[in-house]
Amino acid sequence: MAKAPRTGPYICGIDAALDVVSGKWKGLILWELDAHRVRRFAELRRGLPGVSEKMLTQHLREMEEDGLVHREVYAEVPPRVEYSLTESGRALNQALAPLGAWGTERIRREAFTAVDMPETSHG
Repeated sequence: MAKAPRTGPYICGIDAALDVVSGKWKGLILWELDAHRVRRFAELRRGLPGVSEKMLTQHLREMEEDGLVHREVYAEVPPRVEYSLTESGRALNQALAPLGAWGTERIRREAFTAVDMPETSHG
């Protein structure tokens, strides 16, 4: 059962923004959908090594409730479901780009190990 949509009260804009991206996988789901535009569930799961089916489902549902992700179900046999970012999701992804750049610089500066992934807006 999905949590009720988050509606505050919030202390500030950062509080409200972090509320919708809280959780390990939400930022990565945004990144994956921004990079590929449209993804099916299995494609998302392959693109996010380590995410469980349950966690991916939960995060996608919450992100849909928050208006960040659009879920399109096609009346086919077997049913085909595709996920994409909404305008709000794309705007959030753009807002997170400087944070991604900061993180990339931190990885470089601290010589942390990073997964070898193609470059996108989050760097």
